[in-house]
Amino acid sequence: MGSNLDNVLDRRGTSCLKWDSLKPFYGRDDVLPMWVADMDFKAPPAVIEALSQRVQHGVFGYTAQPDSYDDAVISWFDRRFNWRIQKEWLSFSPGVVTGLTISIRAFTHPGDKVIIQTPVYYPFYQVIKDNGCQVVENPLKLEHNRYLMDFEDLKKKAKDPEVKLLILCSPHNPVGRVWTKAELQELGDICINNDVMVVSDEIHCDVIYRDAKHIPFASISEKFAANSITTIATSKTFNLAGLKNSIIIIPNKKILSEFDNMSAKHRVGMNVFGMLATEMAYTEGEEYLEQLIDYLSDNLNYLTDFIKQNIPGIKVIKPEGTYLVWLDCRELGMDRHQLDSFFINEAKVALNSGYGFGLAGAGFMRINIACPKPILQEGLTRIKNAVDSLV
Repeated sequence: MGSNLDNVLDRRGTSCLKWDSLKPFYGRDDVLPMWVADMDFKAPPAVIEALSQRVQHGVFGYTAQPDSYDDAVISWFDRRFNWRIQKEWLSFSPGVVTGLTISIRAFTHPGDKVIIQTPVYYPFYQVIKDNGCQVVENPLKLEHNRYLMDFEDLKKKAKDPEVKLLILCSPHNPVGRVWTKAELQELGDICINNDVMVVSDEIHCDVIYRDAKHIPFASISEKFAANSITTIATSKTFNLAGLKNSIIIIPNKKILSEFDNMSAKHRVGMNVFGMLATEMAYTEGEEYLEQLIDYLSDNLNYLTDFIKQNIPGIKVIKPEGTYLVWLDCRELGMDRHQLDSFFINEAKVALNSGYGFGLAGAGFMRINIACPKPILQEGLTRIKNAVDSLV
């Protein structure tokens, strides 16, 4: 892998949401896309080779899940997180968001309430509302340029008998926190004491910087495992989002049965390529991941230093995990509409508007640094020049 990450790939004309959808989303296509949470890097060579060989076979019929797939998942989480998953805990979903949807449909009724910790990944709001439930926000607290959970607020809101679920984002998108064991312990205890199930979205769990450690929520204790659903995927780690494959981990037999029954009602099935890519990524992708984390760390340090030296009006909320960086732009003195327009029309860089992650995100922007360094340098230079023009 190595220096190949500096190679800029042309993704235009490949039905790529990130590069080919700028005009519909932003009204112009001359902007640099640093928004959608996928990477501008190729997948691991072993994955590409396995998919190529499967294509050459030429038959793509209905697919059964082989034991080697389960073994790859189990081995990965044992090696990387010291979490010994049992094969009978595993289920499937075409994507993590689909897994969240199935969870809400299986374990809530219309009118029930679901807690989320804002600002947070915007599909959380959508899947809750689309299934007739109410969003309850437990806003994170920003203290000394670092986000923390507000446990006192969580205790009050979890007491509401209409609250049935909490969706945990771990690591957190967009603020980049990798929650400590103590934080997860307190959250888990509050949920158990109030009969609130935890659905833990851990899709970013592999992209962790060297001074942090991801702890799977369900690995902390048997009681947490029995009160939780964990959703994971290789899509962020190995750039496989388009292959629509995610893994659902449910140690509680009753919860697993209800989840699978709801999946069956919606005829959820596996994709032969997604399944194969996931297995190969977990089997052969460790070296790729280590090199990726080093490259992302360099990009993060470059961004942090560049903004500190050249754009003092923007503050970096330095992430502990994910390749997404939360930028505090409030000192620019713009409302959310002005801020969005500024980045698109003046800086000509497509970022995600912080407001899209909830009211607590107003005044912030999210930038994706999983790109070759020349793209990152160009994007930051454009932002600097646009901010300089404000003076």
